[in-house]
Amino acid sequence: MEKTIAAISTGSAPGGIGVIRISGSKAIEIADSVFRAFDGSSLTSLKGYRAKYGSIVIDGESTDNAVALIFRAPKSYTGEDVAELSVHGGMLLVQKTLDAVLAAGAEPAQAGEFTKRAFLNGKIDLTQAESVAELISAQGEQSLKASYNALQGALSRKINAVLDKLLDSSALMAAWVDYPDEEIPELSDSELTKTLEFCAYELSALLEGYDGGQTVTKGVVTAIAGRPNAGKSSLMNMLSRRDKSIVTHIEGTTRDIVEGDVTLGGIVLHLLDTAGLRESDDVVEAIGIEKAHKAIDSAQLVLAVFDSSIPLGAEDFALMEECKGKTAIAVINKNDLESVIDSAQVERAFEKTVYISAKNDEGLEELSETVKSVLGVSNFDTTAPLLANLRQKKNCENALNYIKEAQNTLGAGMTYDAVNVMIDAAAEELLSLTGKKATEEVVNNIFKNFCVGK
Repeated sequence: MEKTIAAISTGSAPGGIGVIRISGSKAIEIADSVFRAFDGSSLTSLKGYRAKYGSIVIDGESTDNAVALIFRAPKSYTGEDVAELSVHGGMLLVQKTLDAVLAAGAEPAQAGEFTKRAFLNGKIDLTQAESVAELISAQGEQSLKASYNALQGALSRKINAVLDKLLDSSALMAAWVDYPDEEIPELSDSELTKTLEFCAYELSALLEGYDGGQTVTKGVVTAIAGRPNAGKSSLMNMLSRRDKSIVTHIEGTTRDIVEGDVTLGGIVLHLLDTAGLRESDDVVEAIGIEKAHKAIDSAQLVLAVFDSSIPLGAEDFALMEECKGKTAIAVINKNDLESVIDSAQVERAFEKTVYISAKNDEGLEELSETVKSVLGVSNFDTTAPLLANLRQKKNCENALNYIKEAQNTLGAGMTYDAVNVMIDAAAEELLSLTGKKATEEVVNNIFKNFCVGK
């Protein structure tokens, strides 16, 4: 018999309520042993999607008023009997309630075990299960919408549409090859060609949208770089909407990388405010400058900051050179002062240039639109199906490669059984992607990264 599991399903901090979730064949019986309804009824007699108001009883004493929610299999999140006890959200109280549930016979849930059971019981497929983790970790508005759309099955529907085409063609070819004397309609080359073209197009579209999807859902590591006093820390503070970095007129104030996450135009930027780029004999500052160069090299986006109130210097030209070949935006700061910078030279060195006054909080909207433009997500569609991670991408790539091999095999005039080998291999990859044929190792690896209680 599958064990009955329990865990705290709310955050590990004080709150208005705390929820203890219990799932398994004994979930309602265990909940009933620690909950007393004020009307004297038993939870075991309650139908699904019903609630009772009562109290939590621990060691024979009422500890807190609570609400018990009952969900009957298979119409629950996990597909099993589920009980949820909602108590006041003090951390000690919530933990004591969980301890009582465990003492009554439940076992502690492992990371992601509730969602894993939902997958194993056919409530969701593997792409939807992975979207749960994405939904929880979403920081930006677009990431939230894209993750929710995946949870509703957008990617599953796209993959299954391709899979159905492949399986139908495979079945027809196999039957025609295995039973040549039967009256089975022959699959024409033209029809098979159209099917393979459709499948290749759909999978190629998914792969082409991968990088943009990762930008929206995972965020972008962004280095803010420039000479001392160009306004890097002021830009960091403007984007963060608070004094994240120390700002003074003294050069070299920022000596180490200051990190912070901000949302700009719906995109999460993982900001790295770096030390001012210059030659320095100060040992500590030199270390910070070395880290700055490494941050520029590894960042997915560079915001190269220039001071409009002074002429371009050696550090500025070095930064322009360092940004060549990178996704970078020139940010000409201090637009509130008289400009003496050769802005045309800066504009020639970068794909996009934005003028701001970080001190006066000006230019943020233009910067937001420019960031989205250079990252290629200006017209990002949160309703479109997205590949959420490298596992899904690899399955999709493999399937596409097999389909291309099938196209080449068909074009070379080879027999259908040879073509079918490639089609079957492509189908296997997509079945693995959705979890219908995923290995136990793959499944366990996915859910180990979930939080306990989900």
